[in-house]
Amino acid sequence: MLGFDARAARYAWTAICVLLLVCLVYLIRETLFVFIVALLFAYLLYPLVHFLEQRLPGRSKIPSLAIVYLLLLGILVMVGIEIGSRIALQADALSSRIPELLAKLEHPISGVGQGVGLKLLSEIQRQLADHSRDLILPVTNAIMGFLAHAEMLLFAVLVPILSFFFLKDGKTLLFSLISFVSEESSRKIINDIAADLHLLLASYMRALVILGLAAAIAYAAFFSIIGLPYGLLLGAIAFFFEFIPMVGPLTSAVIVLLVAGLSGFGHLVLIIVFLAAFRLFQDYILSPHLLSSGTELHPLLVILGVLAGGQIAGIPGAFLSVPVIATLRIVYRQIQKKRLLAVSPPEP
Repeated sequence: MLGFDARAARYAWTAICVLLLVCLVYLIRETLFVFIVALLFAYLLYPLVHFLEQRLPGRSKIPSLAIVYLLLLGILVMVGIEIGSRIALQADALSSRIPELLAKLEHPISGVGQGVGLKLLSEIQRQLADHSRDLILPVTNAIMGFLAHAEMLLFAVLVPILSFFFLKDGKTLLFSLISFVSEESSRKIINDIAADLHLLLASYMRALVILGLAAAIAYAAFFSIIGLPYGLLLGAIAFFFEFIPMVGPLTSAVIVLLVAGLSGFGHLVLIIVFLAAFRLFQDYILSPHLLSSGTELHPLLVILGVLAGGQIAGIPGAFLSVPVIATLRIVYRQIQKKRLLAVSPPEP
């Protein structure tokens, strides 16, 4: 006899709602990306806004936000005038020389038969000639496609505006979200998740910017000392690729070696030693000191997340992979904590 199982129907309805939610997220993924970047940008500005808010009379957020945004605008103008123009000139010079540099690889090295060293160098040259375009073109196309996107200008305008509202009304938005939940235990879980996410995103954004600045300054200074062409441009590239965990620094290192090799720079071993030493310092000294325990993920999980995020959503997916994985970890830990408390409640 056919019957209606309320429990099975509830599970089926939950599964359908989850699938519909996943489809909705996929359909509005570009809009969500703008809001997520705005949220991360708000967390980047939050420490300074909070610092000023505690010290200005009246403790109002509007004057603090105005001061921070004026400072940010001034810094961007100064950096754009002093450094951005030089980077643009070097980028233009390098892009105009790429066909000439790639053409050099088609000519074999003279005296290939004289010793093992020349044979090895000739083989490296041949491999570069065969695969240099395969290495350079995907990276170049991805960057130029992202920058040349029709909505890039709208993206640059919307992110600071949305960040302003996140900084101004973030707590109110959180309280409004929690008010929709009627069960007290669920409210507590959401509160705990929000508190953990607050610490996670604040430390993660601070760490990314400091790691990016450290890479850009170290690269530009070292390359200027040894006389490597386009050193300032390579430092700027290292800054942006530092925002993509694991894969980004490796890609910037490959770009540095390709530019140095194609430019005829004669100290590639010195560059390799520098890149390896800096990577060890960045990954095992600076990064663990900056990142909180909430963002400590196994390297294999990070690599899997970056590759999967890149395959799903390109550069934005790779950039957001670590925060998404860390967020899922926080949610899982809070749910496990609730289950443990339900099994063995704490003594009064």
